[in-house]
Amino acid sequence: MRTSFVFSEVVTGLRRNVTMTIAMVLTTAISLFLFGVGLLVVNMVGKMQDDYLGQLEVAVMLTNDISSNDKDCTQEPCRGLRTDLETMSGVDTVVFENREKGYERFQKIFEAQPELVKLARPEAIPAMFRVKLEDPERSDVIVQEFNGKAGVKNVDDQSQDLDRLFGFLNGVRDAALALALLQAAAALLLISNTIQVSAFTRRTEVGIMRLVGATRWYTQLPFLIEAVVAGVIGAIAAIGLLVVTKVFLLNRVLGELFSSNIIPEVSMVEILFLAPVLVGVAILISALTGYVTLRLYVRL
Repeated sequence: MRTSFVFSEVVTGLRRNVTMTIAMVLTTAISLFLFGVGLLVVNMVGKMQDDYLGQLEVAVMLTNDISSNDKDCTQEPCRGLRTDLETMSGVDTVVFENREKGYERFQKIFEAQPELVKLARPEAIPAMFRVKLEDPERSDVIVQEFNGKAGVKNVDDQSQDLDRLFGFLNGVRDAALALALLQAAAALLLISNTIQVSAFTRRTEVGIMRLVGATRWYTQLPFLIEAVVAGVIGAIAAIGLLVVTKVFLLNRVLGELFSSNIIPEVSMVEILFLAPVLVGVAILISALTGYVTLRLYVRL
């Protein structure tokens, strides 16, 4: 097979159907971009779950009487609550934090917001037990057991806040993947239509080639390569969109959350690792769609 002939046929096909080729590239790029966003969100949620679940605690807030009068948790009912928590099945550690220590921790957490620190007063911070569980997902047991007990103001289950956050992020992931599937369907149709139009416009020369003995595979290969080239260009464009989104959108909008480790940062390394996946998906989809289209709808 003459490589130069195949190459010239590919260039001719892409140039002859330039508008449909551009549409196919753009549609492929958008679908792969959304697919990449979905994969990055999946990775982000996984890292957040590992980080947050490892640090997850249940805060048993104590009443104002205990917070004011029992700084070392040596009196009842504080001492009894501590004993109940420490002997409870599934509890890993129990740390008592009085009002002063709680205020110090509050200042460290919000040191980047001095206005908020100035407004807060130590009297507003209750004493608490910070309970770490062997299985962080069993925090509801602490809530059920200690809510309403004497000396307990309320039980703060951090897992509920995390569930809402992860629910939102999972929703973003699902929406991105759903849109990616819709765009992928559009890309498949465009690839199929482009190949059919390209084959129709070159039906005369292809017919002559078949008459002089060219195999079906020989006449179909340029059309397959056209589809793959357009798919690869779309994948490269999708990777570029991911980089632009990271630099000019995520870093600006979520930069403070990244720097404070509230949300794990999407790094360039992750995008680079994702790039071969997007290129591979583009090649696979383009080649399969082209092959099926030529076999079912085009007689060359």
